[in-house]
Amino acid sequence: MHFKFSLIIMKLLVYFIIVIFSVPVFGQKVDIDGPAKFITEFNFRQLTGGVMLIKARFNSIPDSFNFILDTGSGSISLDSATVEKYAIPHEPSGRYMYGIAGVRKVDYSKNNSLAFPGLKIDSLDFYINDYEILTNVYGIKVDGIIGYSFLSRYIVKVDFDSLKIRVYSPGAIKYPPHGLLLHPALRGLPIVPLIIKDARTIDANYYFDTGAGLCFLISKQFKNDSAVLLKRRKPVSTKVQGLGGKAQMHLTIIKKVRIGKYKFKKVPTYILDDEFNLFSRPSLAGLIGNDILRRFNLIINYPEKEIHLLPNSHFHDHFDYSYTGMSLYNFNGIIQADDIIEGSPADKAGLKNGDIIIGINNDFSNDLEKYKNQLQKTGETITLLIRRDNVPIILSMRVRRIR
Repeated sequence: MHFKFSLIIMKLLVYFIIVIFSVPVFGQKVDIDGPAKFITEFNFRQLTGGVMLIKARFNSIPDSFNFILDTGSGSISLDSATVEKYAIPHEPSGRYMYGIAGVRKVDYSKNNSLAFPGLKIDSLDFYINDYEILTNVYGIKVDGIIGYSFLSRYIVKVDFDSLKIRVYSPGAIKYPPHGLLLHPALRGLPIVPLIIKDARTIDANYYFDTGAGLCFLISKQFKNDSAVLLKRRKPVSTKVQGLGGKAQMHLTIIKKVRIGKYKFKKVPTYILDDEFNLFSRPSLAGLIGNDILRRFNLIINYPEKEIHLLPNSHFHDHFDYSYTGMSLYNFNGIIQADDIIEGSPADKAGLKNGDIIIGINNDFSNDLEKYKNQLQKTGETITLLIRRDNVPIILSMRVRRIR
């Protein structure tokens, strides 16, 4: 089941912007002679914004870990709480992790194995990072992120219709006769050219990021330099939490985003003040995220530097234009409101940071995803039952539509 991206879960952005910029881990030399051979197939769970959650076994630990499959990660990593819980050995790496609000050194755990159904991968070095925020955003434990270190060794097919991932050995592969074959620049992270149109039509390069649970993002610097947005656009404010603290972002709409021959109209777009130059301006303008990419079935072929896109049954799904100006989190089974933006619908309704959500529109399921879906009803007035200082309060909020 697909859950659309909502402004309520903007802290999701912590992990696609926190990218490990280091020397890519190539592992063993891949053999690309002969045809690609099928290795295995397993299911994935689709989270908000199309983000893919897969299960794997780490070393000899009997429990399965939850990993996010992310082309926007230049390596592979584990959550620090998971490392502590299972007493996984680790040491300083001498490398840095860059985020929207800071930079810090990271440890890593060397020479580990990862096992999927029908596939075991050895000699993997995992970086260690704190992914508590992802667990709170999704209401499910996130133990790590799988990126380049895995994707560089195989051909990976992602089917968003069946929610299955198929893994093949490197080699000659026959792509579907229709669709689009991309030839991304691959610097640990894939980079693709896109055309966007609003006040102007501009061709620029973007990260191809399956770990980003949103449609599209551009840097504030690119927006200012290119004057791409129509002057009548009035982006709304939101907050995100990333490495080092919280940061302000803005949300608007771009008239058209084009990837190859495929066009998307009125695309929700986030604007990041790229203070730490994550996009190496002017080399990159931003990223395309998985709330667009999930509309295609993907063949990710890093050994040949190719990505194939084929429209699937979600291609014409509606975008989410709702705006509440707050985030919802699941803290150990308690759903709370946070990051209330001054002047936003949530602020005008009287919501405060730390309010506990008991129910929304007569839905008292305590299901984070269901509550998010309730808050996507643009133009409607919704009813919230909250608890503040152990006192129940009923509030009404009208959900705005971004423009």
